[in-house]
Amino acid sequence: MRIYTHPACLLHDPGAGHAERPERLGSVIDALRDAFPSLDWHDAPCASRGQLLRVHRDDLLALVLDTAMPGGVPVQLDPDTVLGPHSAEAALRAAGAGVAAVDAVMGNGPATAFCAVRPPGHHATDAVAMGFCLFNSIAVAAAHAIERHGLARVAVVDFDVHHGNGTQAIFATDPRVMYLSSHQMPLYPDSGHADERGVGNIVNAPLPPGSGSEAFRRAWQETLLPALDGFRPQLLLVSAGFDAHRRDPLAQLDLEAGDFAWLTSALLEVARRHGGGRMVSMLEGGYDLQALRECSVAHVGAMMERARHDAGHTPAPTT
Repeated sequence: MRIYTHPACLLHDPGAGHAERPERLGSVIDALRDAFPSLDWHDAPCASRGQLLRVHRDDLLALVLDTAMPGGVPVQLDPDTVLGPHSAEAALRAAGAGVAAVDAVMGNGPATAFCAVRPPGHHATDAVAMGFCLFNSIAVAAAHAIERHGLARVAVVDFDVHHGNGTQAIFATDPRVMYLSSHQMPLYPDSGHADERGVGNIVNAPLPPGSGSEAFRRAWQETLLPALDGFRPQLLLVSAGFDAHRRDPLAQLDLEAGDFAWLTSALLEVARRHGGGRMVSMLEGGYDLQALRECSVAHVGAMMERARHDAGHTPAPTT
């Protein structure tokens, strides 16, 4: 499988004491390099303006890319979201990673890819940067899959502990994209209720604090995975947030690394049935460094195990 990252993603600095700190990504990269020496690493390119404009308004692009910072002083966009001197390139590289990964799995590259990037993206709406997120990288990737590769059914699966309100809002009226999410409720951003259905393409499974592994797996087995399977996605995109882990300081879902490995394997089975095993995963949240190490290794390890299982098999056509 292929990994996309870039040093620029380490330079985005929201400031001392901020949960979304550069060390998050450093811990993921170090853990993956240590655990899997044979991984195929690639530099993430910058997303183009046209790729971003498929899901974002021009005024958001202007805010992120053109805001002046006299003396290099960061700009506070909201209580959680900071724009610094290196933030624009980091956001462009994060979104570009998703685009490049989609091109790879839809072309002659491996069927799976993981984007080890930051800032995260799933809270950014078409017009608003929020919740640590500047551009919605997974939405950019989904729109690229539809426009560049002509896909009719793209699924975005989100197991971050926070609901991806931005991704849901961007695609709520687009039946070509299904968005499925498990997340803690109540919790920021206070969206993702079970009755939020879009045009029948939105499936949310909110979980109360302290739910743990059993409730998490039941939500996927009984609600989310059957809906995903019924959609028959030609490509599966994953918002891989690891902040539902029991060690995370920002939430209380109490999961273990093994839960993410279990779900990754289940998702890959759906991808194999309907899309030739094609799956692109992008790092979202996760704010405990040890949990990030364990969960990223569990997630990528499950993806590599599937790749070994499918070695020598030609991906099925996307129809």
